[in-house]
Order: sequence, then structure tokens, then C-alpha cells
Amino acid sequence: MVAVLSIATFFILFLGIIFVYWFIKARKQGIRRDRKYSFRLSFEDSTDLQEFESTKNSDLPFFDLNSIAAATDNFSDANKLGQGGFGSVYKGLLSNGLEIAVKRLSKYSGQGIEEFKNEVVLISKLQHRNLVRILGCCIQGQEKMLIYEYLPNKSLDSLIFDEAKRSQLDWSKRFDIICGIARGILYLHQDSRLRIIHRDLKASNVLLDSSLNPKIADFGMARIFGGDQVEANTNRVVGTYGYMSPEYAMEGQFSIKSDVYSFGVLLLEIITGRKNSGQYEDITATNLVGHIWDLWREGKTMEIVDEFLGDSCCDQEVQRCIQIGLLCVQDYAVDRPSMSAVVFMLGNDSTLPAPKQPAFIFKKTNYESSNPSTSEGLYSVNDVSITMIDAR
Repeated sequence: MVAVLSIATFFILFLGIIFVYWFIKARKQGIRRDRKYSFRLSFEDSTDLQEFESTKNSDLPFFDLNSIAAATDNFSDANKLGQGGFGSVYKGLLSNGLEIAVKRLSKYSGQGIEEFKNEVVLISKLQHRNLVRILGCCIQGQEKMLIYEYLPNKSLDSLIFDEAKRSQLDWSKRFDIICGIARGILYLHQDSRLRIIHRDLKASNVLLDSSLNPKIADFGMARIFGGDQVEANTNRVVGTYGYMSPEYAMEGQFSIKSDVYSFGVLLLEIITGRKNSGQYEDITATNLVGHIWDLWREGKTMEIVDEFLGDSCCDQEVQRCIQIGLLCVQDYAVDRPSMSAVVFMLGNDSTLPAPKQPAFIFKKTNYESSNPSTSEGLYSVNDVSITMIDAR
């Protein structure tokens, strides 16, 4: 009798353990299904849903909202690194001591939802030393966040356009940054598993690590190209004034040469420490590129080089980089070099072709003294309104 009771007790205990195990497992699966379902509700209109699902099932970790809130001190203003059209970015510290940057999607940003989809689908598939590294994402309730590695020197624009800080960047470091950005774009265009057009390359989308190595960020506007595809069109022109190529700004046509144009503008900004779209008393053209083009034709390009470079400046190397920048911003896309050619030109002393006239350059008009009969005929103006530029 005792033996029978012992067996029965053991059997009941065994069934209880199985039930508890099944209950816990079912609960975890239910949570996963709920997360997946809630994510589907937010992205049910996505044409890339199947692509996203394959990404979600990959090695991209999912973070718990409570852990991210704790890491950022409940998204306090003290931890806020910046803000864009998508929402805000916060610095965080995980319980394991890892510093992170949290990109939190604004609940009221339609643009941000598209960016979020793009970044999850694209950047999780990319690995390169000159691309920012994504650590995971958080999708819970109304919250959608991307978690990145934290880069202590923030974005390139915070240094290169700040007179108090850009003295930290001598010519050797600026040249390294230029080459790093070029290699990152080449990877996107040619060496990654996907051919990707960034479409929003600018100084604020280049981050700097503790050693000032550049890492391209913000793939919200990026587009995937097929193996044989070379260009595409869009009715929604989005980007940043001063960095967009003419064919994209005016016709909605983008390609790898659109990124080459943006890189050329960025290269010239790094050398000069000035914004292409900035207003300067000593510049007679409407933008920095136009002024550099004027100086190039007169053999005076060194006049525009950032004075903070001082004795670190290698005149021959700087002038070569300026010429490469002008080749990248030529008016017609077919005239611009590919990024593989740009990387080669940056690393070798081969003879460079002469650049043709850049896009978007003309003289500032002085309405009090202008005379149509004496005005120069070297510049043309395209009277085109760009109505779909998103400020970011």
C-alpha cells in the first residue's frame, strides 16, 4: 500500500512539474506572439514586412522597455543627445555597464515610422567599421526604439562647424575621416550583401568614436537596389538642403551617383570647416561649392582651407582632395566618379581629370547695382521649387 501511494505521489508530482514547465513556456511564447502581433499592427502596410520578419528572426536582440527606461533614467533631458524628424536620441547605461544610444521614435512622426522600418531591415544586415553598429531594438506597446553603440564624440558637424572644437581636427585626422566615410559608402554601394543608396549623407549623419573614426549613421532614407539596378525615381523628395544632387532635388531621380554628390559636398566642408549652405561675407557665390569652383579656376583654392589646419596642412594633399570633391559634385551624374574610383584616387597619386562645373552655383545678386547687360554668363539658375524637403 505504501509503495502504491509513493508511486502515485511521484506521478502527481511529475505531472505537476510538467504542467508548470508547459505553463511557463506557453506564457513566454504568448509574450513573443503579442510583441510580434503588436509590431505587425504598426507595420501592416509595409511592403517590406516579409523582409522585416526575416530580420526579426535573425540575431537582432530585442530589449525590454523597462531596461531601456532604467538605462536612460526614464528618458531624462539630461541624457538627451539630440533630436530629429524621427524623434529623440538618448544616452543610456545598461546594467552590465555598456553605454548605448537609444533612438526613440516619436509617436507623432509619420516620417519616423518609415525610418524605423528601414533601419531595422537594412542596418541589421550591415557590418563595416565605418558604419554605426546596431545592438538591437525595443518594440513594446506604443514604444519603438533602436539601440546603437554609443559614440562619445557625437556627430561630425558638432566638431567641424564649431570654431572652439574643430581645432582638434588637424589635417591628418580630417583626411582619415574623409577616407573612412568613402570606404563606408563604397561598402554600401558595392561590397555589402545589399546595394544600398543612403540618400541622406551629411555631416550630422557621420558619428565619431573615441578615436575620431567616422561611422555613417541614419539609414531611414536609404533604399535597396537590385543587382542590375542603377537608378530609381521617387515622388517624395526628402533630404537636406545643400547635400542633394540636382537630378534628385529636381526630378526625384536617385542613384549611387546621388551619394557621390553628397560625399563631395561633405568632403569640401571637412576641408574648409564651413557649411555648403551657410552665409559668409567673403563668399560671392550662393554656396560654398560655387565659391570653391571660382577659386579652383583661379588657382587659389588654398585660400578657402580652414585656417585651424595650420602647419599640419599638406598643400598638395589638400588640393588633391579639393579636386576630388569637385569631381564628385559635377552637375551631371554621368560625369561623377564611382565611390570605388574615389577611394582609389584618395589612396593614390594618379593624375586626376579636370572637374566640370558643379551644380547649383550662381552669383549672389546685388539688386541695387546689377546690370543685365554686364552680368557674367558663366552661371545658370534653375528656377525650380523643391517642396518636399524634410528638415532633419
